[in-house]
Amino acid sequence: MTREPIDYGDLEAGRHCNYWAYDPTLRFEARRVYPDAEFEWAERVLSDYGAAVGETIADNSDAVDRHSPELHTYDDEGQVVNEVEYHPRQFETERISYEEFRLTHDAFHAPPGRDERVGLVHPLTMQTLLCFADVGFACPASMTVGTAVVLEKFDDGTLDPYFERLTSADYDDHAEGAMFLTESQGGSDVGAAEVRAEPRSHGGSSANGPGGLDADTYDIYGEKWFCSNVDAQGALVLARTPDAPEGTAGLSLFLVPHTLPDGSVNDAVVRRLKDKLGTLSVPTGEIEYEGATGYLVGEEERGFREMTEMLNYERVTNATGAVGVMGRALLEAKVHAADREVFGEVIQEYPLLRRDLVDMTVSYEGAAAFAFEAVKQYDRRERAWRETRGDDGDVEGVEGDDGDGESGDSTTEGDPEAYKLMRLFVPIAKYRTADLAVDLVSDAMEILGGNGYVRGHATARLLRDAQVLPIWEGTSNILSLDVLRALDRTSAHEALIPFVNERLDGVDHPLLDPRVETVRERFRELQSALGTLATVETDAAQYHAKRLADLIYDVVTATLLLSEAQTRLDEAGDARKALVARWFVETRFVDDAAYGITDGARPADACFDPVARYGEIDPDAAAESWP
Repeated sequence: MTREPIDYGDLEAGRHCNYWAYDPTLRFEARRVYPDAEFEWAERVLSDYGAAVGETIADNSDAVDRHSPELHTYDDEGQVVNEVEYHPRQFETERISYEEFRLTHDAFHAPPGRDERVGLVHPLTMQTLLCFADVGFACPASMTVGTAVVLEKFDDGTLDPYFERLTSADYDDHAEGAMFLTESQGGSDVGAAEVRAEPRSHGGSSANGPGGLDADTYDIYGEKWFCSNVDAQGALVLARTPDAPEGTAGLSLFLVPHTLPDGSVNDAVVRRLKDKLGTLSVPTGEIEYEGATGYLVGEEERGFREMTEMLNYERVTNATGAVGVMGRALLEAKVHAADREVFGEVIQEYPLLRRDLVDMTVSYEGAAAFAFEAVKQYDRRERAWRETRGDDGDVEGVEGDDGDGESGDSTTEGDPEAYKLMRLFVPIAKYRTADLAVDLVSDAMEILGGNGYVRGHATARLLRDAQVLPIWEGTSNILSLDVLRALDRTSAHEALIPFVNERLDGVDHPLLDPRVETVRERFRELQSALGTLATVETDAAQYHAKRLADLIYDVVTATLLLSEAQTRLDEAGDARKALVARWFVETRFVDDAAYGITDGARPADACFDPVARYGEIDPDAAAESWP
């Protein structure tokens, strides 16, 4: 049966619909990266959550954005309470996500219908759907998973009560996580941290009142400058113990709860909430620790290496979150283009807007392909860790990317290839998808015209929220330098070269041949560039780091799209992905004389229904429509 193009005119706006059902790109990528058996189980969950996000959470998010959290540092008696007041609809969103759909549970405990837990690909895909509506709330949801990842890997069981609450599917028992890294004097230079941790001379349990933990307990002093999810009960904090060395090597990691086991407020003052441009649903504040109780996670002076486990997850989240933002913005643009009449025709019938929508769709599909490949490699690496750890939870043969690397990792065992690809793809995915999301949302806003610029319309909030994506978890420069570290310290190119070659070798359909040769040529140039940067001085390599990341993104994304096109041709005789791959390759790699203005060809007109509206097209028709 031929797949008919989606009629976006059936919607009045990009809400009150099932985001999963309206996004074939997301469905394709999820099916590609999930293990088969897990996807068979997860598909219904994702569809139902996509409906919940579109029908309920999208409206909740708008309400919360209009009535953002408020801080009450002191009560009427002048006592510190550090209370954050939320709009009631925030709680509905949390209950739907944490309890009904178990967003932070199923990757750590077997969900209903399964004997085993699922991989981290599952919460990452759910967070993509969540970001169609609320990037702000996706932040604490993601950090809760990330905190649980860290505790699972490095805690000896002492902090199990926190782990169980972070991963609980009972909303009334559930607690959220956070990571507080940034200090005003350091910024991206985490090693400049001055917050200190003093060991308590008496036992942890007696220090914490009724219900205290039998944990290595420290008093935390100092200021953290950007603390998103400021009232998190499971916040991870980097601090320096007495006599610890300078730099990241001297940092230890602590779980610092908002309130103590006896219900009292921890010894800290939340000074204020940041007056942010966007992501208003997550309160971001400044905290002054005044001897706050902190529980050591893992070992002293291993904190940065431990925290990078969470940082990797948050960077993948940032990339999948950018995909969600792009998907929502594109949906809003397509619905408007199908509904809006100008000069007697709906505007999607005009050639120039068709070209814009095709270009935006291809940009989105490329971002989704690369981001979910990063998800796949990250998930592979995490599954390998789970398979190789001992019965007691310890990991044998641990090695890592030591030193002051921005994303040094503490566990690489089990699947070295996945580790190398993860180390390379994650920073690139975070960098490129963030920039692409800002650009695409801006383009979508322009399509909506003046309304798109007005608060109350989705694109205005999407643009405000998207602006944080290039900043969260490392700016483009920091991430590009991390790409150099991945190549230098983990020899990531040893996995990259066969990754690209094997996929290009598997593409053999005549419709794709010219594009394969173009990508092979650029891949040879990439390998030459890698050789050049391996021999030049450090400053010269850093100067070119961002353009290198751009080139890797373009080559790998083109490769993925060509491989996906081959798959669709083989499985269904559908050439839609072939048109997507061709558009991507020709707009990135082909030198076009006079910017392509050499004849009257209008390929976007022929591509519009199959590409922008996801219609099916057979190979012969595709070849004929775009000679």
